[in-house]
Amino acid sequence: MSFTGNEDHSITLADAAEMTARFRDNMPWDDTIAEFFGKSTLLAILNQEDCVGIRFYYGFDDQMRPSLIAVGAKANQDDMVNGVLAQHTKKCPVYCSTANDLNS
Repeated sequence: MSFTGNEDHSITLADAAEMTARFRDNMPWDDTIAEFFGKSTLLAILNQEDCVGIRFYYGFDDQMRPSLIAVGAKANQDDMVNGVLAQHTKKCPVYCSTANDLNS
């Protein structure tokens, strides 16, 4: 099955809040609960020729904290590993939103 770039990834706030609460309830108190990628980084990935979306990989940084790695994806589902990759996110805690259903 090919990617189109128009896949439906929608989720309700209630479902998202339940999932993030379950995550927070099962992680150490000081662990990462969210990560921020800036618009220019995401657009740099998306604006690559043949890119139809972004795949996020889970990893651990050098301090063994969870970290997302972003890479472009082609319609044939291949990662664009020779293109723009991103990782140096702004992690929450530290760079967090005010309290809301997803983080509290």
